[in-house]
Amino acid sequence: MNGTRREDIDPGSEVKIVLKKDQRSGKLTHGFVKDILTSAPKHSHGIKVRLTSGEVGRVKEIIDTNPFS
Repeated sequence: MNGTRREDIDPGSEVKIVLKKDQRSGKLTHGFVKDILTSAPKHSHGIKVRLTSGEVGRVKEIIDTNPFS
């Protein structure tokens, strides 16, 4: 699942984000959402979040830990 819709992301969600410094390379950083920073319901480049590690970036992938939901 991609991270363009705010309703798909909750605090505690396991995600892969792209940090600002990694936008050119596309390197993804794995972590858990602490705060959702984008207030809009959708964003074409991904919803901006802060991870529990403090890193900030745009969600590129939501890791579905429960494939039956």
